[in-house]
Amino acid sequence: PTTTGFQVILIAVITGFATMSVVAGLDGGVKRLSEWNIYLAAALMLFVIIFGPTVFIMGAFTQNLGYYIQQLPRMSMWAETFRTSDWQAGWTVFYWGWWISWSPFVGMFIARVSKGRTVREMILGVMLLPTLLSFVWMSAFGGSAIWLQSTGVADIAAAVNADVATALFAMLENFPFTAVSSFIGICLVVFFFVTSSDSGSLVVDHLTSGGKLDSPVPQRIFWAVMEGVVAAVLLIGGGLSALQTASIATGLPFAIVLLLMIYSLGKGFGEELYHLAVEEVKEIVRRTEQEERGVPALVPGAAAMPAADD
Repeated sequence: PTTTGFQVILIAVITGFATMSVVAGLDGGVKRLSEWNIYLAAALMLFVIIFGPTVFIMGAFTQNLGYYIQQLPRMSMWAETFRTSDWQAGWTVFYWGWWISWSPFVGMFIARVSKGRTVREMILGVMLLPTLLSFVWMSAFGGSAIWLQSTGVADIAAAVNADVATALFAMLENFPFTAVSSFIGICLVVFFFVTSSDSGSLVVDHLTSGGKLDSPVPQRIFWAVMEGVVAAVLLIGGGLSALQTASIATGLPFAIVLLLMIYSLGKGFGEELYHLAVEEVKEIVRRTEQEERGVPALVPGAAAMPAADD
């Protein structure tokens, strides 16, 4: 059902799961739920690849990746100057605003769970690997849907036009173990929403508690519930479009903040490299002076040799 009442019930259920996850903490709730989410997503994707058109999916992955790399520069500069269509607003502006509105809490959440890792590891684990896995995911599900449509096995296009929300389950009906795969699909939809909600609540708790890693439990419950209340109020007041518009509208002003953050990040990296270079020069000078005085230069962290009297 797509009624407002049913959608509010879904928000309440998701908020309840997110609240329990946040109360359990980062390791006990958020991390464990995220791991289950990944395991289920990987299981469903492998199921589609194995029981679906495997060869077609492999070819689609290679071709999709190459086509994306080929078209990325052109589509990044697309401004609809000579032709007016809905592409710019429906895709570029919409999704840029959507992603930017997610960036505040997603960035802080990733930074918190990645403490102690290098910048190289962050780029690999947050940008490159997820992008590559997204290609595999899109090729598996999108390729299977295209194959079913092109071979006449199922009319997936009609299912999409009828209701996008149920198109996935219409596709899974053409594979074995439909009940099991559909149940996993429903669990994934819930888990993806819950993991997004609890990570956002966790970041808000972190900010409002003065940077404490373990904020008070009542505060965690308050922000998790308030997140669901705001979503429900926007949904009741203006429908799903108002809820989407409110999320995207925050993207434009925050884009300016992101530009300033990019500048600050580059400046911070430059200052850190400068300080590291200064410390390295100081260490070289110290060792040189010790060698000139005839004192053996010690490797940092090594203990000095005991004197003869000792």
